[in-house]
Amino acid sequence: MKTHHIQRWLAVGALAIALLPVGAHAGRQSINDGWRFQRGDSTAPGIEAGPQRAVTLPHDWAIEGPFLTSGPHGGMGRLTTWGPVWYRKDLAIPAGDKGQSIFIDIDGAMSHASVWLNDKLVGSWPYGYNSFRLDLTPYAKAGGANRLAIRLDNPPDSARWYPGAGLYRNVWLTVSNPVHVAHWGTVVRTPEVSREAAQVELAVTVDNDGSSAATAEITTRLYALDDDGKRTGDAVATLPTQRVTVAARSSATVNAAARVAQPRLWGPMPQQRPHRYLAVTTISRDGKTVDSDETPFGIRSLRFDAERGLFVNGEKIMINGVNNHHDLGALGAAFNVRAAERQLQILQTMGANAVRTSHNPPAPELLELTDRMGILVLDEVFDSWERKKTEQDFHQIFPEWHERDLRAMLRRDRNHPSVIIWSVGNEVGEQYAGDAGAALSAKLVEIAHREDPTRPVTNAMNYAKADMPMPATLDIIGLNYQGAGIRALPGQFPAFHQKFPDKMMVSTESASALSSRGEYQFPVPGVNSAAVRPGVGGDPQRQHVSAYELFAADFGSSADRSWAAQDQNPYVAGEFVWTGWDYLGEPTPYYGARSSYSGIIDLAGFPKDRYYLYQSRWRPDLPLAHLLPHWSWPERVGQVTPVHLFTSGDEAELFVNGKSQGRIKKAPYEYRLRWDYVVYEPGEISVVAYKDGKEWARSSVKTAQAAAVLQAGADRNVIAADGRDLSFISVRVTDAYGVTAPRADQRIRFTVEGPGELVATDNGDPTNMESFQSPERAAFNGLCLAIVRAKPGQSGSIVVRAMAEGLTPAIVTLQAK
Repeated sequence: MKTHHIQRWLAVGALAIALLPVGAHAGRQSINDGWRFQRGDSTAPGIEAGPQRAVTLPHDWAIEGPFLTSGPHGGMGRLTTWGPVWYRKDLAIPAGDKGQSIFIDIDGAMSHASVWLNDKLVGSWPYGYNSFRLDLTPYAKAGGANRLAIRLDNPPDSARWYPGAGLYRNVWLTVSNPVHVAHWGTVVRTPEVSREAAQVELAVTVDNDGSSAATAEITTRLYALDDDGKRTGDAVATLPTQRVTVAARSSATVNAAARVAQPRLWGPMPQQRPHRYLAVTTISRDGKTVDSDETPFGIRSLRFDAERGLFVNGEKIMINGVNNHHDLGALGAAFNVRAAERQLQILQTMGANAVRTSHNPPAPELLELTDRMGILVLDEVFDSWERKKTEQDFHQIFPEWHERDLRAMLRRDRNHPSVIIWSVGNEVGEQYAGDAGAALSAKLVEIAHREDPTRPVTNAMNYAKADMPMPATLDIIGLNYQGAGIRALPGQFPAFHQKFPDKMMVSTESASALSSRGEYQFPVPGVNSAAVRPGVGGDPQRQHVSAYELFAADFGSSADRSWAAQDQNPYVAGEFVWTGWDYLGEPTPYYGARSSYSGIIDLAGFPKDRYYLYQSRWRPDLPLAHLLPHWSWPERVGQVTPVHLFTSGDEAELFVNGKSQGRIKKAPYEYRLRWDYVVYEPGEISVVAYKDGKEWARSSVKTAQAAAVLQAGADRNVIAADGRDLSFISVRVTDAYGVTAPRADQRIRFTVEGPGELVATDNGDPTNMESFQSPERAAFNGLCLAIVRAKPGQSGSIVVRAMAEGLTPAIVTLQAK
């Protein structure tokens, strides 16, 4: 991502980490503070009728609720996201900025945004997920007061999941010389990469907003960045200075190249390291610097092999990826760097190395994180084209806006080394449209190729078959669920591979397994994958899905079945699991709930049992033995209670109160060990796992006594006192001996003392309709979460207490700095 002019600290989130170190000109500034928010419409942008309140961006007004507990609103998270709203702000533009170019950069506004300055309409952008720039220059009053107003009007029935609402990403004011680097105007490519040297090519587009032609010199120097994104040492290369004359109110592009010796390559963790560089471009006129632009980038090579999969820097990388929607659980859609970083960290610990941005352009800071953390990205732009999925989704504006929106995403994101594949659609209705659908697909692919010829393009297909016209238009075959087979249909990997032997194939969506954390239902079928049905993995009265991790959406499959299909077709490059995290909305199979069941991690960030199943495959060198279910079943004494083991070993022996239940091995295409006829008795189950005949890992689960104690811990005990950095505090209900009470549901009350405040609470229960802002919440199967931030500019100790009737309270102390 390109950033203009200044050393920009994160607009939201982390502990004062400069993800993008930048230059000295104070031309780009956050304008997230000091907004007035109003729900409902008014007659004009300058008339502030009706109640208003002060808000700070990013802001998602819909997450405040209340939840809609009746009606057909489950798909969009049972939260009202629709209706007109206004955001207004007073802007002081210094007199010294007269004659400068002044822009507003909006990273995301949900949706149908219209922007006014001083009661004049500046422009509009309807798609809520894209970033865009508008030129304020003709309407701005340098040296005077300026009234900025933004109207949003998110329609009802506009999405299949929770879209969020409001100015939910960052907003910036950029002031520059009339002769400046264009918006997203720097393009970095590395066409030749080896360990010895790399060729770095740079194209810079220069805008001249002035009334006369301008001659300028463009110089770019390349610097190495450290792991925190800070510039280190002297320039590693300097590109030749280019001289260009740009006509009035026009643009010109210059190209230059340089060689970097012994480059530090960018690659995905953990196999490689995500090293980065910084291109610092300056524009000079008559020996005076008038603009600077800083572009972080990575040097890496990509190869997409139809038989062997993905290669990064010459090394095969199996895509162990997940799909993630854009909400951040209890925080809603309002982007927060620390919350997104936490999501990615938990995924990386599981072994994930890739993310698909289903099904829209992400916040730009998310890609800054994936660059820094070494996570591959499949960057997706649309969920629908001309054929609708909901009544008021993107299909209404696709004919007019698809090219602008696609180009906007491509231009914004093309310098991110983590982005390896573009996706122009997801399960679009045009799959059913034969040649006409294929022609539209080909048009979108061509646009992507023109903007960025260095990356392949896909389109995630859940219907199109190998002999249909659409797949032929794509560089990479992306299949949703078809690889393992949808319902009774056979798996489609072989057919596509035979038809397109020169195209790499990947599961753009795999599995769609479903579960509620800690909910185990009986009896347990003796299959490795089954659709959720009443009494077979599903409880429609309580709206929960069994956590034995055998059950899936009707069109999906368990992880076990998905992996068997991949392993039987080793040319498949990997998968993006549906989904990494639970998300608001789309609560298949129970649309009376608020959030999904498909996540490997629940909405609060607590891993489900499935997390350890994926970890056992994606981190095969990690000694792991994870037993399920819990072992606190007083009503099941003497009844068959199957025990399953997720392990990176290949065999194991199970014990119940010291008595062996047998030592068993994984058979080919089996990914768990299971003892299906264990009879429950209270006490302890334990397991010894083996790998290649040697002991590999041990684990045990004990029967819990009565709930007695709250135990709490923070993911980070030191946070920035900026009002944006967060600490996530997990609370566990245990018995007097420290054993988790796995069915505990006591109400937990949180208090915060000192220079901090409670932001939200959650428990991961998809059926819970209590406001996320509530300071009280019942534990869900023994766990609960509180999210705390420091007050801006106030340092010191923050004391967080968790209390429940009849239980010993827990105290966590944070430091705000």
